[in-house]
Amino acid sequence: MGIYEKYLLPRLTKWTMSCKILRAERGKCLAGARGRVLEVGFGNGLNLGHYPPEVERVVGIDPSGEAEKLARKAIRASPFPVEVHTGIAEALPFAEASFDTVVITWTLCTIPDPESALREMARVLSPGGRFHFVEHGLSGDPGVARWQHRLNGIQKFIAGGCHLNRDIATLIAGSGFAMEELQTYYVKGPKTHTYLYRGIATASAGQTAPGGTAHG
Repeated sequence: MGIYEKYLLPRLTKWTMSCKILRAERGKCLAGARGRVLEVGFGNGLNLGHYPPEVERVVGIDPSGEAEKLARKAIRASPFPVEVHTGIAEALPFAEASFDTVVITWTLCTIPDPESALREMARVLSPGGRFHFVEHGLSGDPGVARWQHRLNGIQKFIAGGCHLNRDIATLIAGSGFAMEELQTYYVKGPKTHTYLYRGIATASAGQTAPGGTAHG
């Protein structure tokens, strides 16, 4: 990992993802989260101020230790316990059915193997638990989608592997989840970068089995 990816990109990400529009989307996404929460792609801790009172604890996982340093102030201010692990979403170090809620916000775009990561998230979600997500991705407008495909290589290069053209709904539905709620829409900004998928899903029946062991 180079200097840009390790030091500059996390700070740039914190600045760009703290805007008013995205703060509002975080609040909508996290409404209804409860109990023990796993946040995949914890990053700078920008979600911590948006969790409802029903949340008892947040466990975050992120591949970047540098990003966690930028979250220390938010962690100290949190009304519930927060613990952060360094690791990857494709191999979560937690037992099956460990969490009441799993959360991911603007992270599926960068995970190298999103299908494996989503299967892991379904594995650690308890029966009756819910998966809350908000992500940008492939537009439903063919004209915008063409430009997303064209710009995807540049986007990955400058934004730490971020993809513009992932079909988030298809990825989630095909990776051990049953979709309960889904909204797709644009927010303010370039349409190639601002087509959002926001929703809630549950782990499909038979996705997890009791008595599983943790990875790692």
